[in-house]
Amino acid sequence: MNIATATATEMQNNFGRYLNLVMSGQEVIVTKNGKEVGRFIPKDAAVSYLTDSLTGILHRDLDLEAARDEGLRKKYANPD
Repeated sequence: MNIATATATEMQNNFGRYLNLVMSGQEVIVTKNGKEVGRFIPKDAAVSYLTDSLTGILHRDLDLEAARDEGLRKKYANPD
């Protein structure tokens, strides 16, 4: 998955451009004052993200917090 970065101002001023990126399967990281504040992701990725989060909650035989964080970090980490 390709990832683009946009400031909050860029996102606001060029929403259509970023919407098209997401519709084509890309992810957009939104920053404010140099810090990541959110991600604009395709619907399929959002469903997968929620499913992965819930999987950690349903398995009670492990450290849920650590397992969830590790799984999400691997799958959705910024590739910098």
